[in-house]
Amino acid sequence: MDSPRHSHRMGLLAVSIVVLTLALAPASAQSGSPDKAPWMNAGLSPDERAALVVKEMTIDEKISLLHGTGMAGLSPISPLAAQSNGGAGYVVGIPRLGIPAIQMSDAAYGVRNSGENGRYSTALPSDLAAAASWDLDAGYEYGALIGRELRAQGYNMSLGGGVNLAREPRNGRTFEYLGEDPILAGRMVGSVIRGLQAQHVIGDIKHYALNDQESGRNAVNVHIEKRSMRESDLLAFEIGVREGNPAAVMCSYNRVNGDYACENRYLLTDILKKDWNFKGFVLSDWQGAHSTVKASAAGLDHEEPGELFFGDAMKEAVQSGRVPMAEVDDHVRRILRSMFACGVIDDPPQKSVVDVVGGFEVARNIAEHSTVLLRNDQAQLPLDASRVHSIAVIGAHSDVGMISGGGSAQVDPPGGNAIMPAGKGQTRWQEPVWFPTSPLQAIRAKAPGAKVQFDPGTDSSSAVALAKTADVAIVFAYQWESEGMDLDSLSLPEHQDELIAVVAAANPHTIVVLETGGPVTMPWAGQVSGILEAWYAGTQGAEALANLIFGDVNPSAKLPITFPRSEADLPHRSVVQPPRESTTGDEPDAWKKIAAGLPAFQTTYDEGLKVGYKWYDAEKKQVLFPFGYGLSYSTYSYSNLRVTPGGTPGGNGRLNFTVTNTSNRAGVEIAEVYAALPAAAAEPPKRLVGWSKVKLNPAESKEVVVEIDPQYLSIFNADQNTWQLVPGDYTFLVGGSSQSLPLKQSVSLK
Repeated sequence: MDSPRHSHRMGLLAVSIVVLTLALAPASAQSGSPDKAPWMNAGLSPDERAALVVKEMTIDEKISLLHGTGMAGLSPISPLAAQSNGGAGYVVGIPRLGIPAIQMSDAAYGVRNSGENGRYSTALPSDLAAAASWDLDAGYEYGALIGRELRAQGYNMSLGGGVNLAREPRNGRTFEYLGEDPILAGRMVGSVIRGLQAQHVIGDIKHYALNDQESGRNAVNVHIEKRSMRESDLLAFEIGVREGNPAAVMCSYNRVNGDYACENRYLLTDILKKDWNFKGFVLSDWQGAHSTVKASAAGLDHEEPGELFFGDAMKEAVQSGRVPMAEVDDHVRRILRSMFACGVIDDPPQKSVVDVVGGFEVARNIAEHSTVLLRNDQAQLPLDASRVHSIAVIGAHSDVGMISGGGSAQVDPPGGNAIMPAGKGQTRWQEPVWFPTSPLQAIRAKAPGAKVQFDPGTDSSSAVALAKTADVAIVFAYQWESEGMDLDSLSLPEHQDELIAVVAAANPHTIVVLETGGPVTMPWAGQVSGILEAWYAGTQGAEALANLIFGDVNPSAKLPITFPRSEADLPHRSVVQPPRESTTGDEPDAWKKIAAGLPAFQTTYDEGLKVGYKWYDAEKKQVLFPFGYGLSYSTYSYSNLRVTPGGTPGGNGRLNFTVTNTSNRAGVEIAEVYAALPAAAAEPPKRLVGWSKVKLNPAESKEVVVEIDPQYLSIFNADQNTWQLVPGDYTFLVGGSSQSLPLKQSVSLK
């Protein structure tokens, strides 16, 4: 590259280049310090400031913003990457114009690779866990903590914001996403992004779109009709973009209806930039770009991690007239606008010490309000520490730690992987990692007068013998998930189902704690007295769990995803797998297609609108635990429903109802509102349209008001490319889960 900022050679030639560059540079770039330039006026809008900068840039400077500087194993590494902070992506800055570098870090549930950089990061509960809180304020704090720790480590861009719906619950990244409902997922990710970007960090939303499985993600073509995608995955993105105003959108690896997502004009331009009026920039997933001219015209603004298509190839395409300069200017303007809008130019990050204690508090609080109580037979929980004399803690390395999710979301634990010997616990790609938060120690701290013993659960006879001697047996079980691979099944691995069954047979007071990235099947569910879904609980998971088990915290979380009885009940009996590579040199046709850049295999989402609970409702399939379900140590009742339709065209409707705490313990109830649309809408039986978290003292009643956005009652008319409210009778249902809705009222909408 021959940008003026690289002219540092010694000798007459270098001096000549510098003199020539200054002579040709615009006057505003010669005026001295770039902080005096007109675009540094914070009183101007981000659009105005970006437009002023674009006018001053050379073609090389423009193209330098359109790509990263490489990553080992994925693309050649530029010498310019030497200034990288060690994150997933690095984009060089333009010092003469006062434009800083973009330092990107993976940060799904905490800042990744901090250990490699000699730093500390807080691991929050997984994203799906956060969704189980149904708490928008907690989502904001989730993003804010990540933003603060990114800045403390010198980063100014996050690569989190996953919101792909759980069409396929065996997806290896289910834990990174926010469940199966577009309204819950979209509103939660919007809150996370708001909290993140309030710290003056660029946020993104991903993986746009329909990246709902990991197996063969680079070769699969997802086929789905427009109405279904607009009312499911794309609705989650639409709400997230509208409420979170992310600075960036990351396009996914897969194809959608024939075109790669990162060169799909319908997704990137027609919907994102036109229909949704998205003003930020689109960046590719890492090596998700596949062309120069087609991708640029479709709406891809930035390539990561290197410059295979948006570096020299882009410059040649501009010079030959195949890519208009106006198109490049739009890419650059969007990137600069995002930098100004998020404050990374006016308020660049300064490396500092992470607030470890503050991070612990946030992580513990979110874990406490994200752990779902699924079963509590005969009020087994909470345990009374003064009455329990012996506790058996069994399985899942629960003596030393709790498991986390893998891949690019993986956060480095302090001291390394807790189950490895000291000094040998560094994290590795696609290897399970346990955080050093010990349930055994946390339980002992809560019950100092009890005999608390541990068994690893690797020998069922040993575990049974210990369980027989204890007042209570607590079995920890896990299922690990990671980017780049889907689960073979929803069953617990390593014979853990059998372990739970024999322990439950030996001790009727058996509690199971699940550390999973998503739903699992439970053939033993009716045999145990208690089940807690702790998800991937983060750095303070054990402490949060102990607070719940012993009643210092009252459970309030509810499932953001359905737990099916069997995989046979899923829309797809198995994850569609790519064909295996031949070891004989006789490659299958599919691999020949991959080599030729054609779609190698197809996943058809023929369930269409029926995602998650909508599928089970429509197909009349019983489930193990329904969407929106979660128990508490308190009980609640519902009454006095009144529905007020929107008073003006497009105006919000309103529901009023009363929730009463019918127990002697204070608690929080998540009151859920669903709507059944008129038959003419041809929709699944019901959809979530709103909710409210209600704090109630013993015997207290509160009137709850939930406003309903008319879009949440609408269907998408693909022929007219618009949302429509179908005239007819709408039935509103209110209660504590998608299958417990005692209040019901119908109104006619025109």
